[in-house]
Amino acid sequence: MSDPVQHLIIHGKTLEGERFRPSDWAERLAGVLSQFRPAGSLANPLSYSPYAMPRRLDGLPCVMIDHRLRVLEPLAWKFACDFAESNRLQTTDTAEHTDDTPAGSSAA
Repeated sequence: MSDPVQHLIIHGKTLEGERFRPSDWAERLAGVLSQFRPAGSLANPLSYSPYAMPRRLDGLPCVMIDHRLRVLEPLAWKFACDFAESNRLQTTDTAEHTDDTPAGSSAA
């Protein structure tokens, strides 16, 4: 059985609890990371990378960053982490949670 995909989730809420603006920030961040794709995949300029997908959680935008990006493109991973940190965004790292521990928000 394969391991489940682990993600760093960057939430659209600051550490102070404020909604992050602009409202399309998740699409912008995922768009910047769209060039990073699995080897051999076709580069479609109109789609997101499977490693960085914009989503909505609890009614707020977020970006789910696949942990495989950390190994494949360390600078892209660092860019995403630095974005979250410099904008004081809440993050959740699903790799830090086991099946017995519920995932929750933590500081970037």
